[in-house]
Amino acid sequence: MALKRFRPALQDCQAASTLQSSSPQAKTLARLARCQLALGQSGAALSTIRATLDLDPSNAQAKQLKDNADKLDGHLRNFQSAKEQRDWGMARIALEKCFQGIEGEGSEVPTEWRMWKVELELTRGNIDAAETAANDAMRLQPNSPDALTLRGTVLFLAGRLPQALQHAQNAARLDPGHAPAQRLRKRVRDVERLKEEGNTAFKSGRLEEALEKYGEAVDRIGDKEEEAKGGLIRATLLSNRATTLVKLERHEEALVDVDAALVLSPGNWKALRTRARINLHLEQYDASIADFKSAVERGEFEGAPDADVRSLRSEIKKAEAALKRSKTKDYYKILGVPRDANETDIKKGYRRESLKHHPDKGGDEEKFKLVVEAHAVLSDPRRRERYDLGEDEDGLNDGGMGGMGGMNGMSQADIANLFASFGGGFPGGGGPFGGGGGGGGGGYGGRGGGFHFHSGGSRGFGGF
Repeated sequence: MALKRFRPALQDCQAASTLQSSSPQAKTLARLARCQLALGQSGAALSTIRATLDLDPSNAQAKQLKDNADKLDGHLRNFQSAKEQRDWGMARIALEKCFQGIEGEGSEVPTEWRMWKVELELTRGNIDAAETAANDAMRLQPNSPDALTLRGTVLFLAGRLPQALQHAQNAARLDPGHAPAQRLRKRVRDVERLKEEGNTAFKSGRLEEALEKYGEAVDRIGDKEEEAKGGLIRATLLSNRATTLVKLERHEEALVDVDAALVLSPGNWKALRTRARINLHLEQYDASIADFKSAVERGEFEGAPDADVRSLRSEIKKAEAALKRSKTKDYYKILGVPRDANETDIKKGYRRESLKHHPDKGGDEEKFKLVVEAHAVLSDPRRRERYDLGEDEDGLNDGGMGGMGGMNGMSQADIANLFASFGGGFPGGGGPFGGGGGGGGGGYGGRGGGFHFHSGGSRGFGGF
């Protein structure tokens, strides 16, 4: 007992008490009670203390032990009450007082208490601390089905599915009728299967199927508070589903999922990257840039592949360029096309917006100028690349229509192509934008001397 090795001391005291059963000794019983209390056995300690005081009502050691045992018993009752009421904060305080109320070294803490600590750490979402506590419990009782199942649950929530399954199987072998182990085994297998089916469908382009599988897996995991609200495995599946929703262009739904994933796993660089891309699409540029930078920082810390880190740095530049563009002119928005639009999309957008805004058709001249300017940049691969990177070029960001007679660099061939794309003109008119008939003189004089279109002049204007 002087060495605080209370478990072997308990065995010695029990043996001595048995030998003295015909004539119990208060001193022996007091020592037995001390060992029981030190090992967290408050109920047994109180029973032994009562027997001690029956023999020696003035026994000072027994009286002190009774006070300590009563306090410990009260803390245990408080813990159980708080746990039943799901008041995890009060339960944690009560359990800490239980730990403080015994004399034993760390290894003497009851396994059951250690398992309670695991459960409380999970309610805080602290999976690392829960795993440490589960390891401590396993060291004391390596063949306990309860301890094996609890540690398996922690591993499951940490996303380590093969190890979780192994723990559940080991627990079931030790006790074939152990219901918690059986439930854990089925749950792990279900989630592992659904996750793999979702990944396979995603890689094969079957996005709706992938979405369904990921959703089933998320539901199977659940979000119980006493299970870290689903832990890292739920965060992974939510992130996967968010990526799938992005592919399906359901960005608002994707944002909900990835936000939830980052609550569960704040430092997940892949989830940060996904949210950055979503925010970029939603034109939340500052948030996008912040997430991209966080993703780089976390990715480097976690040892992400160099290629991924380089790609993230490139995406930061594009997001910064988009932020810069948002404060001036957004050529994609002007043409009504997405940022990944191809040549055909840009041409269609140009034709649509040109028809809408042409002054001779009742449109706005300034908007028409912007449409022409946007097309001139986005239809030129080199200039589009510079624009996407936020780089300035002459006439690009000064609000003007510089170059080639006010047509922002359009060549005579460009103008001819533009005219051809309109099939030679608009319905009911001659030239493409002119009010006159025939192919010769129709032209647009423009408001305020802006644009002038002539069939043969050096500043002649046609179509795509």
